[in-house]
Amino acid sequence: MSQETWPSDLPTYDQLLNELKDIRRPGLADLRRTDRPALRAAAVAGGFCDGPDDAPAGIEALLKDAVRRLGENGVLGRAAAHTFGLLPDRRGDPASDRRKLAAAVYGVSTEGFRKRQEREVMEQLAEAVLTVLRERLVFSGAQPPGGLGELMAGPGVTDGPGGRAGQEPPLRVDGVPVVDARSTFTVHVSPIELLRDIEVLVSSENVYLEMSKTFRPTVSGALRLAAAVRDPAGEIVDDVLARELAAWLRAHGRPGLPVRPGTVVPTSSGALAARGVRRIYHAAVATPEEDTYHVRPESIARAVSACFALARAERDRYQPALSSICFPLLGAGRGGLPPAVSATWLRWAIRDELARDARWRVHLVVRSREIAEAVGAL
Repeated sequence: MSQETWPSDLPTYDQLLNELKDIRRPGLADLRRTDRPALRAAAVAGGFCDGPDDAPAGIEALLKDAVRRLGENGVLGRAAAHTFGLLPDRRGDPASDRRKLAAAVYGVSTEGFRKRQEREVMEQLAEAVLTVLRERLVFSGAQPPGGLGELMAGPGVTDGPGGRAGQEPPLRVDGVPVVDARSTFTVHVSPIELLRDIEVLVSSENVYLEMSKTFRPTVSGALRLAAAVRDPAGEIVDDVLARELAAWLRAHGRPGLPVRPGTVVPTSSGALAARGVRRIYHAAVATPEEDTYHVRPESIARAVSACFALARAERDRYQPALSSICFPLLGAGRGGLPPAVSATWLRWAIRDELARDARWRVHLVVRSREIAEAVGAL
């Protein structure tokens, strides 16, 4: 597929999500009986088909590619494959059987899956479809419309109360640069565990350095699950990140005791090494308070500084040297900070670090376009 301009008729995220919801019950057979214009347009734009006649096969190929993007061996990828009957021996299964198999991936009841995880599976599959299209269109030389790039190229931010700093390094979205620059932020709308070829991923942790459970929809839980080593049957045989954090706590005399907010502890990347990830940096920013957490914004700045200091210390231990690092919106999940507050403090701290050493490629990862828009508006 060769294009000089980004197609203006690409489907939106909401259109894709609505059509995925519509085909969940009838399954893939519905693609021949009922036209799904958004999915068909996506399949055509991605080069999976040429038009209505081969649209069903093209849409199926697109969805399979999106499942691979989610990770065929990960929870989201396997649940999505079962939900839509994308496995060779499950294509014609009734909707109830497909839902039951998808629920088993999460280890929850069918009804529990329907009420909670199923929506996330569909949402992430819709995001993965758009990611597949972006990758294919960028590879072909197409350029995004101004809205996508310019959205993230916001003006400078306020440098603390009452002041205004100079312009920050520009942002780009999912690898598509806004402008050439020595230092560029890249914003990814994606689960953090699906990123590739970013050498250091930062995880948000509590001050006891106790990672989230693997089934929790948090950055910590997602990275813990993705980094775990599994046997051929898919069972976890080495909970790598939790094991290495526990070893660090024992070595530093802190089991059961909190560390200072902003402390950062490195571990290996476990199974995420297959995705080009070399290190996981665990940033302790959330302090437990009864049934919730509290995050002080200045802890984010301390954690960012500690991450860069650690990355500089470790940089030359690897060949090639470490050069990229990705931050989530620290403290903006269960920590309760508004995403805009987390993003602002992250950008202040990252800008300060890049002023000292501009060689780093810095990435931010968020889970929705709404949050990406908020980040870009800062």
